[in-house]
Amino acid sequence: MYMDLNFTAVTTPPRAAATVVMLRDAERGMEVFLLKRHGLSDVLGGAYVFPGGKVDGRDAELDMQAHLDEAPHALHARLNEPEINALTAAGLYVAALREAFEESGVLYAHETNALLAGRATELLREGHAFDEMLALLRLKLQASRLAPWSRWITPVIPSVSTKRFDTRFFVAGVPMDQVAVHNDRESTESVWIAPRTALEQYRDGLIELAPPQIMSLAHLSRHTSVQSVMDQATRRLPPVIQPEPFDDAGTRTICYPGDARHTVHECALPGPTRLLYRNKRFDPPDGFESLFA
Repeated sequence: MYMDLNFTAVTTPPRAAATVVMLRDAERGMEVFLLKRHGLSDVLGGAYVFPGGKVDGRDAELDMQAHLDEAPHALHARLNEPEINALTAAGLYVAALREAFEESGVLYAHETNALLAGRATELLREGHAFDEMLALLRLKLQASRLAPWSRWITPVIPSVSTKRFDTRFFVAGVPMDQVAVHNDRESTESVWIAPRTALEQYRDGLIELAPPQIMSLAHLSRHTSVQSVMDQATRRLPPVIQPEPFDDAGTRTICYPGDARHTVHECALPGPTRLLYRNKRFDPPDGFESLFA
């Protein structure tokens, strides 16, 4: 199954979203958790993605003092988004933690193990909202485990969707005593995989990836451990990435900050500054290996 290109402009503002790039150290190196979205999904159906989704209005209404282990102003400072207030910033963290739990079963909360995470899942299936579940189990979310990694804003003409999102990507190591698994609703398969291996499988047509996942996996492939990723994330502020697509001799091209055609001249990511859509695949112009150069 190949994702089709979109050529229609989307005039509505991008919807706020949050995602967690869940990481673990394995015998052969660092791995990332990917979910295969249901084929009937209206957003990236059939593609492999990181756990995440849209921000809910209730995310910023959570009792932050009772259920969050860091104050909103501290979380706000790490996001580097002065245009939003501290409560909105804290809501983005809550959204990321909620989506990670709903989509993978992993609950980033203090004094939580696999048994308690299972009970929390049961409460959601019984119809309790996320904040109600936290109150019933008296849980405090571990926002401190999330580090902002990047912010991706979908262009007016999205390449592989008809919707726009303003997505904050967070990185976090997975708790050792919990098991990540797809929920068989929004996602149908899941895998722990090395970033480079995921890109090789995409190159070979075995899995589908969207450009933000391609570029993020290429970035992550430069790290050999979860600690290395977390160290980099905490040393710098998350870059804002607004792809700018254009057609070059009939080939859809997406350029990123630092590219000669992009309006932002400073690079935001390592590796190539553009991807070309060729043979039903997004490839860097200088070949696959340039993703890692």
